[in-house]
Amino acid sequence: MRWTALIIVSVTMMFGYFFTDVMSPLEPLLTAAKGAEGGMGLGWNSSEYGWFSGAYGLMNVYLLLLFFGGIILDKFGIRFTGLLSTALMFGGALIKYWAVSKDFGDTTIWVPFGGDVQAQVAYAGLGFAIYGVGCEIAGITVSKVIVKWFTGHELALAMGLQVALARIGTAAALGASLPIAKAMGGVSASVGLGAACLCIGMISFIVYNVMDKKEDAASQNTDSEKSEDGFKFGDLGMLFTNRGFWYITLLCLMFYAGVFPFLKFATKLMVFKYGVDPELAGLIPAMLPFGTIFLTPFFGGIYDNKGHGATLMIIGSVLLCLVHTIFALPLHSVVVAIAVMVVLGVAFGLVPSAMWPSVPHIIPMKLLGTAYAVIFYIQNIGLSMVPMWIGAVNDKNTSADGVIDYTESMTIFAGFGLVAILIAILLRIEDKKKGYGLEKPNIK
Repeated sequence: MRWTALIIVSVTMMFGYFFTDVMSPLEPLLTAAKGAEGGMGLGWNSSEYGWFSGAYGLMNVYLLLLFFGGIILDKFGIRFTGLLSTALMFGGALIKYWAVSKDFGDTTIWVPFGGDVQAQVAYAGLGFAIYGVGCEIAGITVSKVIVKWFTGHELALAMGLQVALARIGTAAALGASLPIAKAMGGVSASVGLGAACLCIGMISFIVYNVMDKKEDAASQNTDSEKSEDGFKFGDLGMLFTNRGFWYITLLCLMFYAGVFPFLKFATKLMVFKYGVDPELAGLIPAMLPFGTIFLTPFFGGIYDNKGHGATLMIIGSVLLCLVHTIFALPLHSVVVAIAVMVVLGVAFGLVPSAMWPSVPHIIPMKLLGTAYAVIFYIQNIGLSMVPMWIGAVNDKNTSADGVIDYTESMTIFAGFGLVAILIAILLRIEDKKKGYGLEKPNIK
């Protein structure tokens, strides 16, 4: 039953990750002049694309919706929160599809942190922001689902498999989105496919709700739909004063700031710095999620059986810093780019496989939804602000003939990796002091 539950919720998140990155390979079409590229160009600039990419986390960060989502999860349970979040994902996707399907002419709209942008960019960003609220709340819900079903069993492996399926969604988006758009007449085709997948994902979670309710009734389990494990608002102080929790939160911020925002610019990086054919450029970043499909469950199995969770996080952070340092160097070999992307895939397998299963070692079940929500909330600061920052940096470093110098932006990403190393080391020291058990096996 636990493996069935895992498959159902993982498929939901796989479709979500597909939609999250479905626009990343489409940057060449989005930023092409209107009517160019066979009539598929939308005429966005790099700053508008950066704002759109960062809009994913705007509502989560500035309206605190993700934080409140965690409290809703702990207070009202997995089934209610999962259905709410998947409905938000699908609704936001429909708005985004409508925006990229319509020509708004030269109309501009003022948006926070972006100033005046084209109306199409503003409406697409609104849909992406609503989708982002749903996707992040769905992420913490799925994490709590896995902890509920796998505590004392193969917890890290289960989380690793969920991440692996999510990476399949990311890889499919990076590898197939641009060919689909060109074959079917434009950006809206790929976005529409993603919206259809999210509809299927919402139906999948409804199926999970039926199964979970029957299992709770059979086992007389009261964890799910009541005030979970006696959650009280007064318990939040226990969460916010936990140093180990904050180390994991900041590590998540730095590590993911060096990965997901990088992927949004990686396709164009391959074209301008390494001379890859635009038709094939998306395939090199697609190697990253493909690597984690196998490595995350593998490293999760090591954590379950052997332990060493904090050590795995340190090693992954070192690799992240190394990768972006190499990308910042004046090396223009496609072979180097591919090799470095493989190493980044290893890092991307190491840290998540150890980080997410470590949270239940530090935080009790009754606060787990809120804990994951705070981590995802802080992570969203990076997912929101970093693409805008990198988009502005790339605009500044664009020559008159349209060629981008990526040295400064890759140096910024390398800095995130360096800070991640320091935080991972501090977490290892804190684990030794407090005895969280991050270096011990998960299987009891």
